[in-house]
Amino acid sequence: MVVQSIADSVLHAIGGTPVVRLRRLVEPGSAEVLVKLEYYNPTGSYKDRMALAMIEGAEARGALRPGMRVVEFTGGSTGSSLALVCAVKGYRFAPVSSDAFAKEKLDTMRAFGADLTVVPSEGGTITRGLFDRMRAEVMRLCEDPDTYWTDQFHNEDAIAGYMAIGRELVEQTGGAIDVFCGAVGTAGMLSGVSKALRAGGCQARIVALEPTSAPMLTEGHGGTHRVEGIAPGFVPPHLTAGVYDEARAVDEREARVMAKRLAREEGVFAGTSSALNVVAALKLAKELGPGRVVATVAVDSGLKYLGGDLYTA
Repeated sequence: MVVQSIADSVLHAIGGTPVVRLRRLVEPGSAEVLVKLEYYNPTGSYKDRMALAMIEGAEARGALRPGMRVVEFTGGSTGSSLALVCAVKGYRFAPVSSDAFAKEKLDTMRAFGADLTVVPSEGGTITRGLFDRMRAEVMRLCEDPDTYWTDQFHNEDAIAGYMAIGRELVEQTGGAIDVFCGAVGTAGMLSGVSKALRAGGCQARIVALEPTSAPMLTEGHGGTHRVEGIAPGFVPPHLTAGVYDEARAVDEREARVMAKRLAREEGVFAGTSSALNVVAALKLAKELGPGRVVATVAVDSGLKYLGGDLYTA
């Protein structure tokens, strides 16, 4: 076991997450399946990487200065990560979220001192209309001139933050990855990992994922779903030409079953979007066969979902 040196702050504990090989869920005759455990980040989410990159990028450009307020609309993980970073750096943070997202995430933002606005959903579902209403509330907050909106769907610093996942994967695997798959929310993670893998000499096929009930990338239209953090109902700007090679849709019901199997059979405790990633990775591994490698990401911790029905239904 490698003993780490003392970090100057919790922000220096972001990144450097482990990769594990799945053992029991992979069918015989399949490729290896590797999962990068991003829930080892301080708030239990890969969004810590993005939040730190967006705040420090804004500071470097002079767009964010002491005394200003930071705002963002969020399903909760980005908000939790921004709340952590803002708490450490001394910025006020006013996130906009909704009751469609896990109460644990809303409570986490408040725990870090965020001034949270909750926008009501339609029956607890995630829709394009919900994102539109949340964005409208952020625009209202931005009327205050001492406000900085991180704008995660358009912020290029987000991609830079996520590139570290790809660089770490290249180092951890020696670049021996045949396919990388990941669900699309802002698409910052998929874009950043794709760029970093290719820059590191890894020519992995990049597969973008979404729920079958919201098939914007595969069929050209959105829909309702309950997979937090992905499928906003539009093609995110970060998903530019050349970022990915293929898009696939995964049944949300399969992902919800897989979340429980991951915990009980592999000890990987993660949320629905992570399980959706693994469902796709296992199918890709079966298609590729022995001697190949499929990699994906467990984006956040199952601890964020214990108040809902993911682990009880």
